[in-house]
Amino acid sequence: MKTITIEGQLRTEIGKKATRQLRSQELVPGVIYGGAAEVNFYASAKDFKALVYTPEFQLAEVSIDGKTYQCILKDLQFDKVSDDLIHVDLLELVDSKKVVATLPIKFTGAALGVKNGGKLITKIKSLKIKTYPKFLKEFIEVDISNLDLNGNIRVEDVKEANMEVMNSPRIPIASVVLTRQLKQEEAAAPAATPAAAKAAPAKAAPAAEAKKK
Repeated sequence: MKTITIEGQLRTEIGKKATRQLRSQELVPGVIYGGAAEVNFYASAKDFKALVYTPEFQLAEVSIDGKTYQCILKDLQFDKVSDDLIHVDLLELVDSKKVVATLPIKFTGAALGVKNGGKLITKIKSLKIKTYPKFLKEFIEVDISNLDLNGNIRVEDVKEANMEVMNSPRIPIASVVLTRQLKQEEAAAPAATPAAAKAAPAKAAPAAEAKKK
């Protein structure tokens, strides 16, 4: 799994004034929790970019005063006006403790319904899971090969070893819907049947009259 390295420094002063001073120097304050002790630190805003501005799930390796912390990103705060990153919350990974994380979904295979002219609709792009740190991975694979027209793959269909999926089981993950062209073809098909049925007796009428004569 991809790991982002961050060089941090312990915060010796806590408070609004100290925080404003850090931000004025393009430094971002943060906290690491979940381990033996909570760690308040700061690091360059540039160091956080690869961790924050990506849809990928990654680990963060934070080095502070000679000690290294393996973490995952838990929360972010941005300035309401400038949209600059102003605070980061990281959860320290402890081998014996389960963690809750959000992992991206990676769809594999070509949906049967798409081959038959339908359109694939993605409903959610990630799943919330609970597991031990050693089982964390970059994404969860979901095979859509058997997904047919008007079909759905739901959360309950995802079977991931060593992970508890925490989303509601009935939520759709992906579906294949009819395109406008298919809908028009389906609408036109039943309309042709009654017309054909009416035409058949009309053609048979002369033959019936000939028998009477």
